[in-house]
Amino acid sequence: MIELTEVTKLYPGGVAALGGVSLRIDRGELVAIVGPSGSGKSTMLNVLGTLDRPTSGTVRIDRYDVARLSDSGLSALRATRIGFVFQQFHLASGVRAVDNVADGLLYSGLRASQRRKRAAAALERVGLEHRMDHEPHELSGGERQRVAVARAAAGEPPLLLADEPTGALDTASGAGVMQLFRDLHADGTTVVIITHDRDIAASLPRQVQMRDGRIVAEVRS
Repeated sequence: MIELTEVTKLYPGGVAALGGVSLRIDRGELVAIVGPSGSGKSTMLNVLGTLDRPTSGTVRIDRYDVARLSDSGLSALRATRIGFVFQQFHLASGVRAVDNVADGLLYSGLRASQRRKRAAAALERVGLEHRMDHEPHELSGGERQRVAVARAAAGEPPLLLADEPTGALDTASGAGVMQLFRDLHADGTTVVIITHDRDIAASLPRQVQMRDGRIVAEVRS
């Protein structure tokens, strides 16, 4: 699903956010990429999600060589192959939960009625069938993150990337969201969770540890 070969990312001033990273994640894995602030995790997320192109090296996502894709090709790859979940939810205020999820399918080619039907099914899957008509300000933090997970999963992407998905949640809500990721993984989705929380990382089958823009260790449990 993911193959990075000697990937570097340099920013102005010669700052190396990634310094020759090679990583393979097979289809259907559940992986944590863990490290302290400044370790390169966020840059790794941007590269894995094709939100940012590397300075050098090769990135393949679901067999696609990212360097060979145009901007429109990258957009299509993200729309059909990758789901994103972020710490701050990124839900549209004043918009019902079902429409927040449906809007994530705008570029899927589905008709509006189909998008809403799939959004409703995704919300049922995360246990929010009774909150579909609620707006973000009417939901708890855990519920908002569940909406965000539903939005990411509604298009049934083979790869889901989560950036500090429990960082803004209390312990109980965070545990519930992590269970959703395990459920998606059990259904065949490749899930990569970016986190600084070593306890969360240790609870997953594979942990990739980063520091100073490099992979320094891998642990499998």
